[in-house]
Amino acid sequence: MPIRCEIITQERLLFDEQVDLVIAPASAGEMTILPQHAPVVAQLDFGELVVRTGDTEEYFAIGGGVLQVANDHILVLADSAEQADEIDISRAEEARQRAQQIMEEGVPGDAADYAALQASLKRANLLMKVGRRRQRTQTGAMRTAQFSDRSEDE
Repeated sequence: MPIRCEIITQERLLFDEQVDLVIAPASAGEMTILPQHAPVVAQLDFGELVVRTGDTEEYFAIGGGVLQVANDHILVLADSAEQADEIDISRAEEARQRAQQIMEEGVPGDAADYAALQASLKRANLLMKVGRRRQRTQTGAMRTAQFSDRSEDE
């Protein structure tokens, strides 16, 4: 018995399908949602959101937002979100290197500038992590969905 999952950003509907399981990066910790889950609303943090249907997993880089579960329906309203297939890993790597270089040279400006730079670095690292999931899947090294795998990648 599947559960419907929608992932929406301000720009578009990114995903809308029946799924078996969703693992979301809630601000209070990783959250697993199965069909017939109790109603809940949770704040999302930067992190990887995993959607599983049968033996297939899809990965999304989520940049915060809100998750609501009710009546076998998961609604993710993401501040930003990218599906693994859409991520340009080389571009994310360049962004990470730029942010690291600025941090090493000393961040000009105030605490807000430093916080923005840290957020950029965090986002670049997340995009690289999720984008690499796609690469592993495409090379035939499909990772079986085990919760213990997830902590090793972080």
